[in-house]
Amino acid sequence: MGSKVRVGLVYGGKSGEHEVSLQTAYAVMGEFDYNKYEIKPFYITKQGEWKTGDSLHARPSSVEELRFGGSEAKQSGFALAPLFAGLKKEASAENETRIDVIFPLLHGTFGEDGTIQGLFEMANIPYVGAGVLASAVGMDKILMKKVFAQEGLPQCVFRYFNRTQWERDASFFIMECEVSLGYPCFIKPANLGSSVGVSKAKNREELVAAVNYAFRFDRKVIVEEFVDAREIEVSVLGNDDARASVPGEIAPSNEFYDYKAKYIDGKSTMQIPAILSPEITESIREMAVRAFQSIDGSGLSRVDFFLRKNDNQIFINEVNTLPGFTPFSMYPLMWKETGIPYKELLDTLISLALARHAEKQRIDFTGDAT
Repeated sequence: MGSKVRVGLVYGGKSGEHEVSLQTAYAVMGEFDYNKYEIKPFYITKQGEWKTGDSLHARPSSVEELRFGGSEAKQSGFALAPLFAGLKKEASAENETRIDVIFPLLHGTFGEDGTIQGLFEMANIPYVGAGVLASAVGMDKILMKKVFAQEGLPQCVFRYFNRTQWERDASFFIMECEVSLGYPCFIKPANLGSSVGVSKAKNREELVAAVNYAFRFDRKVIVEEFVDAREIEVSVLGNDDARASVPGEIAPSNEFYDYKAKYIDGKSTMQIPAILSPEITESIREMAVRAFQSIDGSGLSRVDFFLRKNDNQIFINEVNTLPGFTPFSMYPLMWKETGIPYKELLDTLISLALARHAEKQRIDFTGDAT
């Protein structure tokens, strides 16, 4: 066991994407090479309580087992202890509680927004994926779009406001959206994923209802123009030397790629690689890497685009710093088509996390110039 890399899988969480996270964790547990890795599961309940069980040597038989409902689960502070073993002087290669690297599989708020990444930074432990800043910017659609604008990446027209502004002068923002965007338009919580809280409005009544619905999930709302477009996605892998996969295309089963289309009805279809001209393919891949680097991404991201049907104009939609990661999700499927199978992808992500952590240890955080 001593030669194995100890990986802590953190999943569940307090966000509306709790169940999606469980499905991702279950899938990942089934794909790790247990000859190389010792897997330590950490489950966060919907109430924010941490639970952990014994190290895994194979995937559990069901998703429900990942919740640790039995009395054998270790809870609260004790569950967190292995994460902070690296801060103790006595932590060593022989320390059975030590975790070598964390693989966060938490979607949405408190998972891919920089909050838990900050915990890992404080614990001085390597972790897979984006850092605190990139995670926060990647989660906040408004800030993300401002960064994209600075980078010169083409985007759809959008407007945004917070709850206080809306309550003070909703009529102004309604008028601004109608004049700038028109109908139909899309309304989204600024900070959330998996299309939770997203609506399509075709008139003023639907716009108001959609905004109020989006405010259930965040204090900020973004409203975007509708573009009749194909939905193209690209997977990005790497740290400072990131690379892009072949693009894929989503054909949603509903009016747009909402939560139901993604996770429930199973009727949406994927085309990998997407049928695009070589020129458009290369442009989208290049823009995906630029977007990833613009937020200082690391590890992995899925970058989503719109390709307008009437003139093939490319618009960047968003960067997802912790995309779906089941074997049937777009991110690993696009890498599989590019030549990196799922198990190798997991190995690469672990290596990237360790390399990023090692590079960070070169920084002098004390501020001592002597």
